[in-house]
Amino acid sequence: MNALTKANWGLKFFAWRYIPLIGFCSPTILRMDNQALEVRIPHGWRTKNHLGSVYFGALAIGADLTGAFLVQFKAKQRGINASFAFKDVQGEFLKRPEADVHFLSEDAELIDQMLDESLATGERINKPVSVVVTCPSLNGNEPVARFTLTLSIKAKAK
Repeated sequence: MNALTKANWGLKFFAWRYIPLIGFCSPTILRMDNQALEVRIPHGWRTKNHLGSVYFGALAIGADLTGAFLVQFKAKQRGINASFAFKDVQGEFLKRPEADVHFLSEDAELIDQMLDESLATGERINKPVSVVVTCPSLNGNEPVARFTLTLSIKAKAK
């Protein structure tokens, strides 16, 4: 089983066990590497609003999930424990997402720096991470929304 398949099974288990609302949106991790993490949430009856576009709550779930799994991936990759939460969120909605949405965070290097700083100081570190939302089937790589989430991390060695 490759790492992406394993991560998607882990996502399904996490959603089922801890936050069923995530599972209701049927997210899939598309990319997970040293630079970025990308998640897709399908456009369908579970995620669309009365106007036929993806509901902003589903967009918020995707942004949260993308940032959270990037932290989890980086911590696991480094063999450390990381306690994290999002302290706030800002969203900018640019276009109506009327197809499957992709969430991309390319802040892996920033998260590595936050983990290093927290390990060195023993303190909780707070910094903003970015998630860009696109509808590739309709708009290519043009953003339909942008999120900035203040990530709060405290790391410790296992």
